[in-house]
Amino acid sequence: MNIIRNPKDVLSGLLFIFLAGLLGLQAWDLPLGTAVRMGPGYFPLVLAALLGLLGLIVLVNGLRFDGDMPSGIAWRAVVILTFSVVFFGFAVRPLGFLPALGITVFVSALASRKFHIVTALANTAVMVVFAWAVFIKGLGLPLPLLGPWLGGY
Repeated sequence: MNIIRNPKDVLSGLLFIFLAGLLGLQAWDLPLGTAVRMGPGYFPLVLAALLGLLGLIVLVNGLRFDGDMPSGIAWRAVVILTFSVVFFGFAVRPLGFLPALGITVFVSALASRKFHIVTALANTAVMVVFAWAVFIKGLGLPLPLLGPWLGGY
């Protein structure tokens, strides 16, 4: 009798649990504090516990439902998403926060096999407006909207 019915979920759950353990060990060395007066290790430890719980749920789900064997790695998506994150890191100063984020989100959409230009542009617009509202207006972070390459600063 085959206990593993969805190997993709089982592997994902195990990966989440492993990462939660790794992050929990890193956060454990930091002072935790209390719920009222949180130390620098409190929030990362709570996030690690939530990730571990999510991993357990995904793992159990993989043992319950039917599925197929995991296929190969989606190299196209891995390369495009890695490039997007590295691009954002290098472009945020010269281009500014909003253009760098917009290009990053749009290029990240290329990683999907179901890429559609209208959906990608809509996602880009929504994410740029959302990030502006949260990080610039809501949190008041001093991020330049346009960088020196685009006439900002």
